[in-house]
Amino acid sequence: MPPSNAAAEGARILTICNACRYCQGYCAVFPAMEERHGFAPADLNYLANLCHNCAECYYACQYAPPHEFAVNVPSVLTEIRARSYEEYAWPKRRQAAWVLAAVALALLTAVPFGRYGGTGFYAVVPHAAMVGVFGVLSGLVLAALGTGLVRCWKQFGASVNGAALGQAARDVMRLEYLRSGGAGCTYPDERHSEARRWFHHCTFYGFLLCFASTTVAAFYHYGLGQIAPYPYFSPPVVLGMAGGVGLLVGPVGLYLLKRRRDAAIADARQDAMDVTFAGLLFATSFTGLLLLALRESTAMGPLLVIHLAAVMALFATLPYGKFVHGIYRSVALLRYALEQRGGGEPHGAGKR
Repeated sequence: MPPSNAAAEGARILTICNACRYCQGYCAVFPAMEERHGFAPADLNYLANLCHNCAECYYACQYAPPHEFAVNVPSVLTEIRARSYEEYAWPKRRQAAWVLAAVALALLTAVPFGRYGGTGFYAVVPHAAMVGVFGVLSGLVLAALGTGLVRCWKQFGASVNGAALGQAARDVMRLEYLRSGGAGCTYPDERHSEARRWFHHCTFYGFLLCFASTTVAAFYHYGLGQIAPYPYFSPPVVLGMAGGVGLLVGPVGLYLLKRRRDAAIADARQDAMDVTFAGLLFATSFTGLLLLALRESTAMGPLLVIHLAAVMALFATLPYGKFVHGIYRSVALLRYALEQRGGGEPHGAGKR
C-alpha cells in the first residue's frame, strides 16, 4: 500500500467494519468507530492511537485477506498511527532527534575527559556541568513533547472532565485493552497471551520508578544537602534498582515477542523506531545498574560517561520515537471516555 493511500485505505476498511460490527466488543476502537458516519483525517488519527494493536479483530474477521475486501484493521491503523507521530512532532523533521543527540553527546564528552580517577561522580563530571547539559536538553525535549501533546489534544477534541480522566487513567495504568477480558491479546500470533501486557507493565512502571528515583535524588541533593552516590538501601537507589530491572525485562521481552509476531498485523517499516527505543531503554538501565555495582572501582569514571551518554541519547529521541505513543494513546483514551459520557462530537459526519 503506497504511503499516500494510508488514509484512503483506512477510511475504506473502517467503512466496511462499520457495516459489519462483528468486532464491536473487542476494544475501544469499534464503539468509537460506530459513533461516526465518515472518517476524516482527525478521526483516523484518533482511532489509530486508540488502537493497541492487539490484533484480535484481524483473526476474527471474515473479510481479512485472502478475502477480496482485504480488511486488516491493525496493519492500516499502525501505519496511520506512525504518520500521526510525524504530524504532531516539533520540529517536523525526525532528523532533529539525532541532531539533539549529537549536540548532547558533544556537550557531555567535552566535559569529563581527563578527569577520571576521582572518588565520586562529580569528580568525573562536575555537578554544574551535568545539571546544565541535562537542563538544556530536558527543556528542548519538554518543549517538543508539549507541542506534540497540544497538537494531538486539539485534533482529538479532548477536554478535562474528572470522571473521564479517572477512567482514562485506569485504562492506561492497567493496559485495559491488552487484557481481552483477562485472556490477553492475540500477540505475537492468534493465541491469547498476557505476555505483551506484562512486558509493557515492566517497561512502563520501570520507567516511572527510574523517574521517581531521580526525583528523590534531587530532593536529597537540594533539600537535604546529601551528595551522590547514596547508600545501596537508600530510597533513590532502591527505586532506581527496581526500575532498572523493569527496564531490562520489559524491553527484552517485547523485542523477543516482536521477532515472533505475525507479519500480517504489523508495519515492518516501524521496526527501527520500536527497536531503537527498546534498545536505548535497555542500554540506559544496563549501564546504570553496572555503574551502581562498580561505582567503588576504577571503572566508575568511564561507566558514568557511558551511562550519561545513553540517558542523553534516550532523552533526545523521546519526542520522535516510540515514547510518544504513550502520550497520544492516553489522550485518545481520554477522548473515548468523554464520548462514552456523551461529551464531544465526532470529527466525521456526526453521531449516528
